[in-house]
Amino acid sequence: MPSEKILEQKKQQVAQLVEAFKNANVGVLVNYEGITVEKDTKLRKQLREAGCEYKVVKNTLLSLAFKEAGIEGLDEHLNGATAIAYSENGYVDAPKILSDYAKDNEDFTVKAGFIDGAAVDAKSIGDLAKLPPKEVLVAQVLGGFNAPIQGFANVLNGTLRGLVIALNAIAEKQSA
Repeated sequence: MPSEKILEQKKQQVAQLVEAFKNANVGVLVNYEGITVEKDTKLRKQLREAGCEYKVVKNTLLSLAFKEAGIEGLDEHLNGATAIAYSENGYVDAPKILSDYAKDNEDFTVKAGFIDGAAVDAKSIGDLAKLPPKEVLVAQVLGGFNAPIQGFANVLNGTLRGLVIALNAIAEKQSA
């Protein structure tokens, strides 16, 4: 039986994870077996720079945290060496970084994850990783709004240009 001090530490760790998962937009579970310390350090740096948290947590503690946070359906993925990356800032960064990393390192695999508190499979995380960043999506939407307005302005401009050419031709004819 673990001591009271260790139990209290584990309860605090679960409580911190629950709070983090409730606030997170996205979370990604990975199997990190077989990667070197050097590669792991680079991965952690990339995730930190993108505003993501990355932790290696015991599977039992993750299971308890998911239950308390109301995220169901991830227990089947909690086996082996499991780490989790999550982000409150966006939906794309953690999946993109981890999916790209998994392509380069065959031992490293994405297991599953969650989006806004709902469990998703590894394929969904991969699809999310393929999305462009938020800034690019906003630019595409604004470009879509701008295109009809620009087309309308070009039509009006063409009509005015035609009117000016017609008036100029009439003026030249009158002066001749």
